[in-house]
Amino acid sequence: MQTVELIDLVKEVIQQKAERQNLEIKAAHIECPKRLYDTISAFSNQDGGGIILFGIDENAAFSPVGIYDRQDLQKKVMEQCNQMEPPARAVFTFAEFDGAPVMSAEIPGLDYGDRPCYYRGSGRLKGSYIRVGDADMPMTDYEIFSYESFRQRKYYDEQPVPRATMQHLDSEKLTQYLSRKKHERPKFALLTDSEAMEFMNITHNGIPTLAAVLNFGLYPQAFFPQLSITAVAIPGENMGDTGPDSARFSDNRRIEGQPSEMVEEAIAFCIRNTKVKIIIDAKTGQRFDRYEYPVDALREIFINAIIHRDYSQHTIGTPIQIRIFRNRLEVHSPGTLYGRMTVEQLGNCSPDLRNPILAVMTEGISGVENRYSGIPTIRREMAAAGLPAPIFENRRNEFVVILFNEINSVDTPSTQSPRNHPASSDEERMCAILTFCQTPKTRKEIAAHLGLKTIFFISGKYLQPLVNAGKLKMTKPDKPKSRNQKFYTA
Repeated sequence: MQTVELIDLVKEVIQQKAERQNLEIKAAHIECPKRLYDTISAFSNQDGGGIILFGIDENAAFSPVGIYDRQDLQKKVMEQCNQMEPPARAVFTFAEFDGAPVMSAEIPGLDYGDRPCYYRGSGRLKGSYIRVGDADMPMTDYEIFSYESFRQRKYYDEQPVPRATMQHLDSEKLTQYLSRKKHERPKFALLTDSEAMEFMNITHNGIPTLAAVLNFGLYPQAFFPQLSITAVAIPGENMGDTGPDSARFSDNRRIEGQPSEMVEEAIAFCIRNTKVKIIIDAKTGQRFDRYEYPVDALREIFINAIIHRDYSQHTIGTPIQIRIFRNRLEVHSPGTLYGRMTVEQLGNCSPDLRNPILAVMTEGISGVENRYSGIPTIRREMAAAGLPAPIFENRRNEFVVILFNEINSVDTPSTQSPRNHPASSDEERMCAILTFCQTPKTRKEIAAHLGLKTIFFISGKYLQPLVNAGKLKMTKPDKPKSRNQKFYTA
């Protein structure tokens, strides 16, 4: 960072009066903050790293207060960086703003394979942190495991299932699969069936693998009850909403079987619980059905959820979840995106495969393409249906796909009213909310102020993170989902 960039950053912080995902503010006008380990760890564990800005006092309305001693502060920050594993390598920049010296320490993000970065004094399990909004949060066991699993290249789909035997597999389907593979690769014909199954990871030392149990098992859920899909239809826009008869779900089903069977049943559940329009072609008089959500998009989402979910011990007890709300459809898949893949890269580059054996086996059985075309197909089908673009969210322990059923269900530039706040970035909107909520405001009032229409979107995207960070408080904290809930700046 150049000196002029540091000065611009200070001006921005004073104007916005807020930290953010990649920026932490520290006063340091008396001494070096005692514990920077959490922030150093969190910035090291995120793409792009982050900046610690010294010389601004958050408790004094983000006023510049200076730093006590440039050389000593840099020395003590480096001492804390060297207590990390692996050590962090901060880059320092100094400047003066309105007569007050300020300093920035840029913490570079580690390569995914080198994470997590943790404070040695606390150990890997307790000293690893991740940045959530403007807060440093301890990593969960699953998040730490995800880094180690990627680094060690552990593939849980090829692990043997101890209780399973060949009698638990569909012998006819398995024979057809082996015959097809031998036809495609003539050299396989030189192998016995047992050797071929070992070679293709259908078995490991004669025991069926997880991928084989899922694809060929007579009843896969006998071994893994939660490797299924739970599907619910909610008569509202939020979990907990009830219908006229006080029922929480208008439909509720557990979907089991092999992957191809679960995909088709999941699609049938969605069709049964969403609207269908009957269209008559004016020229030909031919009738066809237009579903609320494109069937091809749903198929790709469910296939991806089954093939790319996490099958490790941390998530094997969690099913895939389908939630149909009045205004949207959500699919929750256990486990975050695998490896270096980010949401922004989805559909634009080839990802690392978490379950390569399962992907290849499912492709060979059902004809599912393993060509990374799923995400582009979902986007294309939603656009062709005149619906909003799908939303992909990589949360701390799951990957979520959200489809909205009408264009006004999500916030787009065209839905923003010019008389309302013109903020467009997440940081600007959060700052606008904090300024607006100096007196308590309802979700609806906040949405109108921002010029956005979807209260659900605003609640999850902005209000809850601000509440979690302690910057926003609720008038009814014991009833967070109350219709009369109001929010005010802390």
